[in-house]
Amino acid sequence: MPSVETEAETLSAQGAAMEITVSRQDLVKELTATQSVVERKTTIPILSNFLLEADEDRLNITATDLDQAIRTSVAVKVKKPGSCTIPARKLYDYIKLLPDGDISIKLLENHWVQIRSGRSNTKIVGMARANYPQVPDFPTVSVTGVPLPVLRTLIARTIFAISNEESRYTLNGALLVIKAESLAMVATDGHRLSFVEKTDEVLEGISGEKRVLIPRKALQELQQLLSSSDAEKVEFADDEHTLFFRVGHRTLSSRKLSGQFPNYEAVMPRDNTKFAVVRTTDLAAAIQRVAQFADERSGAIRIRLESNELKISANSTEAGESEDTIDTPYAFDPIMVGFNSSYILEFLKALGNEGEVRLEFKDSQSAGQMRPEDPNAEYKYRYVLMPMRI
Repeated sequence: MPSVETEAETLSAQGAAMEITVSRQDLVKELTATQSVVERKTTIPILSNFLLEADEDRLNITATDLDQAIRTSVAVKVKKPGSCTIPARKLYDYIKLLPDGDISIKLLENHWVQIRSGRSNTKIVGMARANYPQVPDFPTVSVTGVPLPVLRTLIARTIFAISNEESRYTLNGALLVIKAESLAMVATDGHRLSFVEKTDEVLEGISGEKRVLIPRKALQELQQLLSSSDAEKVEFADDEHTLFFRVGHRTLSSRKLSGQFPNYEAVMPRDNTKFAVVRTTDLAAAIQRVAQFADERSGAIRIRLESNELKISANSTEAGESEDTIDTPYAFDPIMVGFNSSYILEFLKALGNEGEVRLEFKDSQSAGQMRPEDPNAEYKYRYVLMPMRI
């Protein structure tokens, strides 16, 4: 004789038994951390939803666009464990507008979700939990602890140099190079290359060298997670297809970029013997002024070095012309090189517009190199720029 299920058992089997109470403030914090992953314009409707799973005393929240996912959790009072999916943007926008205090969330029939707060009572149309894609779990082996401030700096100093051209697939991310005693990251779009390295970092579980290519969108999400966390370390792991970064109680997983990253060591200039050192703020201010008169499409400016002067100039038929001069010790042969002004400004911004920067050249046709002028710098930072014909 078939067993007769009670109504409660039936609802539980459908995931429809979920009922929780949560602090509005705590919930907003976690929804803010996850909502940026959710696809706004997707052909797969379920990807516009958060997956909420309540168990014991936690509510687990998952968002994914299939390429990457963020999982987080928040302390809740669980009256009935269960799970549901709910439109992410609608939930986030609504919860933000509620006053502080406790919110009750209850799953009703046909995937509707009831939200009560004070005298507010709202029902949102959800979707079946069964349709939500499987998100990979954080591996239990080969986990490396990376200092959070170091990873944050590596990303900030390379992410702007990642290529925007979808056709250049392997350049759509940054290469993370992990060794037993150092961490490095490099990004290039074919016109410029940004390399930053932190030595004297003892990393457990690493023998030899590990190289992983991290997609730009994953780096952007990781930047957000790092900026809002007070954790000291980021736990990093990977498997054949996926990268995992655990920051406190939040986990970002991302599909790996496949393919071969260019041999960046071969691009690093070795014969750039002509150099000048200038204050970063002086250089940034001069380029910003002169760039107003550069060609709008190319943003090209000229840098000329001669007899203790660095001259920056630009001209266009539409806007006019401009020149700025900075005094700096320079005793080599005169040289003039053309560069994209925004490329230089992005590098100076990544430096925080602090201290001095060294500009190194070989000739007007070869790649120029820029780096902070600080022999005791914590990070080894090099920025390579291809010249422009002007």
